[in-house]
Amino acid sequence: MKLRITLDERIFEVEVEVAETDHASLPPAYPVGTARLAGSAASAYAPSAGQSAGSAPPAVADESKACRSPVSGVVVKVIASAGASIQAGDSILVLEAMKMETNITAPVSGVITSIKVAQGDRVQTGDVLVEFD
Repeated sequence: MKLRITLDERIFEVEVEVAETDHASLPPAYPVGTARLAGSAASAYAPSAGQSAGSAPPAVADESKACRSPVSGVVVKVIASAGASIQAGDSILVLEAMKMETNITAPVSGVITSIKVAQGDRVQTGDVLVEFD
């Protein structure tokens, strides 16, 4: 496969060869731009300081109305506010993990009852970011 790459206004054409086409051995990727996790959030949860390795993520009243972090990182920007009415897919906040920003969007439509994080907070995979009503 040929690719065209531009670097410092210079164009390079490179040829890339696929070394392995079997993707069955690769782990599933989470959907970019969403905080919904596939499978159990407890299995993907990394405990923070003061919690034991076998503990589950903090419980919420209704898991279907909670937005959990898909990655460990830092909250770069909080876009929404408590009490705001939102639609599924609306931006709530932005996380940075490994120098990449991930736009976290509302998994459901409703009213934001609480935002559990603030700009600059460190979060772990599975932490509750926002709760909805």
